[in-house]
Amino acid sequence: MSTASIPGHRRRLLPRHPLVIVGGTLVALQVLLAVFAPLLAPYDPLAQSILDRMQGPSAAHWLGTDRFGRDILSRILYGYRASFAIAASAVAIALLIGGTLGILSAVYRGWTDRVIMRLMDVLFAFPIILLAIGIIAILGPGAVTTAVAIGIVYIPIFARLLRGPTLVVAATEYVEGARAIGAGTGRIIVSHILPNLTSVILVQASLSLSTAILVEASLSFLGIGSQPPSPSLGRMLSEAREYLLLSPWDSVFSGLAILLASFGFNLLGDGLRDALDPRLRGAD
Repeated sequence: MSTASIPGHRRRLLPRHPLVIVGGTLVALQVLLAVFAPLLAPYDPLAQSILDRMQGPSAAHWLGTDRFGRDILSRILYGYRASFAIAASAVAIALLIGGTLGILSAVYRGWTDRVIMRLMDVLFAFPIILLAIGIIAILGPGAVTTAVAIGIVYIPIFARLLRGPTLVVAATEYVEGARAIGAGTGRIIVSHILPNLTSVILVQASLSLSTAILVEASLSFLGIGSQPPSPSLGRMLSEAREYLLLSPWDSVFSGLAILLASFGFNLLGDGLRDALDPRLRGAD
């Protein structure tokens, strides 16, 4: 799915919206840093140097070093890779499963709708972090299980979000006309319903990526997310808190990296929502 299914006048607004520009630039910059981390990182993120431990920013180590003498900048770049990979995988899982369930419940209605929505209500009853912790406790800690846990937690969000617009689109005259000429349910979903949900999916995916990064950092902070020796922004923040008064650089810069990653996707999501929703622009 792409922005090609978004009406032309709205698509033209995307590059000019200030929040889309700022958020998109911030996200693109951080994604590039994560993708090219092996080329940009000045040191091996796992290499230790006891003689250089807990140093402040310098020409040799731009963001300083941690308690083992590891370069903080290098670890943050690789931490970005882990955070973005887990968050993107989690949102993809939630969108695929939750979106499909939401669309099917709206298209078939009846008992299908009731059963699916009641299951979503059960998942909604649990706080996000507690449900994610419970799932990881069953599956075991690790990057893959963290992505799966966050994805399961986000399934009801996408299911309920896409169900509403699908109900509206499914009741339109052109969908009824497609049914009248013999179009199957699958063709109606792909040709008529999904294109009308593109803007909703783009906005929710951006906002969900923002919160998924925070949830991943929280789980890593608790020690049940991605595991050593791979760098993780949340675990960096957790490990550095014991040495906050002696050397705050690890805490400051890893916390700032989490903030910027979440903030960028949040801005992008808000910008997409404002640009793609005519009601928020005061025009139809």
